[in-house]
Amino acid sequence: LASKYDPQREAELKEWIERTTGRNIGNKFMESLKDGVILCELINKLQPGSVKKINESTQNWHQLENIGNFIKAITDYGVKQHDIFEANDLFENTNLTQVQSTLLTLASVAMARGAKVDFGVKYADRQERKFNPQKLKEGRNIIGLQMGTNKFASQKGMTSYGTRRHLYDPKLGNEQPVDTSTISLQMGTNKGASQAGMTAPGTKRQIFDQKLGNDQCDTQTIPLQMGTNKGASQQGMTVYGLPRQVYDAKYCLDSNVYQLGEDGHYDNDHQYYNSE
Repeated sequence: LASKYDPQREAELKEWIERTTGRNIGNKFMESLKDGVILCELINKLQPGSVKKINESTQNWHQLENIGNFIKAITDYGVKQHDIFEANDLFENTNLTQVQSTLLTLASVAMARGAKVDFGVKYADRQERKFNPQKLKEGRNIIGLQMGTNKFASQKGMTSYGTRRHLYDPKLGNEQPVDTSTISLQMGTNKGASQAGMTAPGTKRQIFDQKLGNDQCDTQTIPLQMGTNKGASQQGMTVYGLPRQVYDAKYCLDSNVYQLGEDGHYDNDHQYYNSE
């Protein structure tokens, strides 16, 4: 850091500070700034009233207070925080290069504010532009070219949504497809395919294995492993959805007591089993 310290810049800063404050700094430039008095006087000349009280005491904490007040004042003046040195950089001579850089930045800010400075880099002046509110509202209805344009656009070559399109790469030497309705061989083909031997959806098909010595079956034969309806009938079945009676001798009538009377009807003398 010490090697980056520029003596030429020091001479320019010394001349500028002496001319601005009216005080003689002497040969030891940084040593004269260590108490913070000249620095506070400098910022008060650039911005009157920046430091309310300047301590002339030789006590260390008074001198550090002066440096702290100077740092706060130049921050309010417009110097960026990352360009400002710390108090110990000057008071303990730990980073005088940063102190010099801060003073050069302060000179540049002062030049931008109209102070007489013969060195440094002048900051760009603020350029404020005012636009007509009516023109700004009209611009909302215009799509600028930076957003792209649909000029000369068309739907040529587009297919229906979801339709697969061929990928053509001239580098690979592939022939360009004639149209998008052609099914390429990479997608498979149904050439020569038929529905021979196909069964209805959900129908079980026999698995024939020659190694096991099984007889090859057709899809119309129901093997015994699947069960059989041989000898089955619909005797006793009711209509779909009708409830079926559950017979229990404890709670039902005795069929033997139903006797026909002389008039051809059942007697009214019903007998029930006692559940006890």
